[in-house]
Amino acid sequence: MRYQISGKQIDVGNALQTHVRTEIDEVVGKYAQRPTEAVVVFSRNAHQYACEATVHLSTGLTAQAKAQAAEIYAAFDSCRDKMEKQLRRYKRRLKDHHRTRAQPVEFGGASSYILASTEDGDESEPESLQPIIIAEMQTRVPALSAGEAVMQMELAETPVLVFRNERHGGVNVVYRREDGNIGWIDPQDK
Repeated sequence: MRYQISGKQIDVGNALQTHVRTEIDEVVGKYAQRPTEAVVVFSRNAHQYACEATVHLSTGLTAQAKAQAAEIYAAFDSCRDKMEKQLRRYKRRLKDHHRTRAQPVEFGGASSYILASTEDGDESEPESLQPIIIAEMQTRVPALSAGEAVMQMELAETPVLVFRNERHGGVNVVYRREDGNIGWIDPQDK
């Protein structure tokens, strides 16, 4: 497994890197047998240390966790505990999907845009209905089943996930509703 352990304006020493590798190997090895990459980023905000960890699994799923604490090791340990809870919670589902999936998840390319917000307080009519694009990037859209998409959204702790439905190849969306349930948008061509 590849590791990328870094700090934002923090020196991450060898002892912390060794601790991170050992702990992630233990957690991921216990619940997900074939991880491919782990990215751990430490940062500091006033008196708190923050740790963000992302582990990419060979099944195409991504587990993410974030935590803060007064000490850097405590921040990582809390982050590790959150990731372990996620992976433990979905271990059975991950194994079931791994058995039925002969090949890893395929990803297609797509353009992603960031649009400028209208922060001016006046309610005046805009000159044009065309939004102002302030950034353009490439993103990856996975080909998943609806169940795998919900699991990926929950593992990544994101409110929405766009995916290509493996059953019919169409673009679908799953999202967390305000009532706590999951919504699924599956447009039908007619």
